[in-house]
Amino acid sequence: MKHLLAVLFLCSATVVAHAQIMQEFGQFEIHYNALTTDELQPEVARTYKIERSKTRGILTMSVLKKNKTGVPSPVPAKLSVYATNLTRQLTNVTMREVKEGAAIYYLGEFRIVPPDTLTFRATVEVPGQLKQEITFDQKFFR
Repeated sequence: MKHLLAVLFLCSATVVAHAQIMQEFGQFEIHYNALTTDELQPEVARTYKIERSKTRGILTMSVLKKNKTGVPSPVPAKLSVYATNLTRQLTNVTMREVKEGAAIYYLGEFRIVPPDTLTFRATVEVPGQLKQEITFDQKFFR
């Protein structure tokens, strides 16, 4: 089976509102994406024990480090993520690490009642190399 991260990004690539987002910090790239879990293929949801629903969301994140020639590869990271909706309700998004071969990515599930916009605040840490806070918004539609 393809790596879940690739599947999630491909699944959401057809929906402009859920395009993959990436930010660069020196030699590091932080990739992230959020979507409702009903957009996942049933097989993917079953494999990763994710409930498919219009009221559940999933956040995917990965951290890549570029080598001397500029080729990025995944690195393990410590992630702390919170989300706030339009009514200022705050929720912790617990991220779990998934390793598949050389791939390392993180998944976090959360509740969502579309239409809504969530503001995600993440602290990404690669011990001794990077500690970066990022903020991004994601709109969710019915």
